[in-house]
Amino acid sequence: MPRKVRQLIADLEKAGFESRGGKGSHRNFTHPKGLRVTVSGHTGDDAKHYQERDVKRAVAAVKG
Repeated sequence: MPRKVRQLIADLEKAGFESRGGKGSHRNFTHPKGLRVTVSGHTGDDAKHYQERDVKRAVAAVKG
């Protein structure tokens, strides 16, 4: 079962990403190290596989 968009956002915030706002259902996150990630969809929507992959890679890049 796919994760929800709200869970991806929580993972990003836990890793130190900050929300920089967005337009519509898009949210832009930045990290002090210079990484940027955009997550689209409403918080209750199922996350797409590429969104999960992008968030996982961004969190790993920050920790590693």
